[in-house]
Amino acid sequence: MNLSAETSTTVRPQRCSMHRSYQPLNPVTNRYLQQRWDQNHYQNHRKKVNSSLPVVDNKGVKTPAHIQLKLKKLQLQDERLSVVDRDNRLLASKLADIVCSKGLVDHQNQYHLRSLNADRRREELLLIGRQNQAIYQRITSRQSEHRRPLWLDDWERAERRRDDISRYPRGLGEKHRSSRKVKFAAEGERASSCSNTDTERET
Repeated sequence: MNLSAETSTTVRPQRCSMHRSYQPLNPVTNRYLQQRWDQNHYQNHRKKVNSSLPVVDNKGVKTPAHIQLKLKKLQLQDERLSVVDRDNRLLASKLADIVCSKGLVDHQNQYHLRSLNADRRREELLLIGRQNQAIYQRITSRQSEHRRPLWLDDWERAERRRDDISRYPRGLGEKHRSSRKVKFAAEGERASSCSNTDTERET
């Protein structure tokens, strides 16, 4: 077998048979080429679709810079902070001066409290006290206008009539109650004495 003949022969690639099942829209002479052309056209179309830009701008209007960054507000805030800082520095310097110095003002409140209208109020209280004393003396020195002896006589007369009208004598129920209490107390003492004697006998 000749080796040169074997090496000289080349292996031709076999075409894929998928193009045979491809159905183009228009009648063609070569289905394989038509399939390759259609695939290339489809890939180019997809690339254009992916890289295309919108024709209508739907992003909205951009906010102006003078609205986003409020310079006047920042200026007012800086001025307010500067004023507060200046006041704090002044206050700190004053406090340092007060701490370092002994002070020039006598702030010791060693005086007695005194009201401006104390004398007037004292006079009013004395006047009220004298008036109350006079009223009390008039009340105590006044004789009663009620006739107490007549009231006592009427009350005694009413009691005698009530005793005459009543069927049972007055105070009988109270006497029975007192006698019952005495009996109960005596029985309790007897029971306690009996119990004591029993305990002594047992011992």
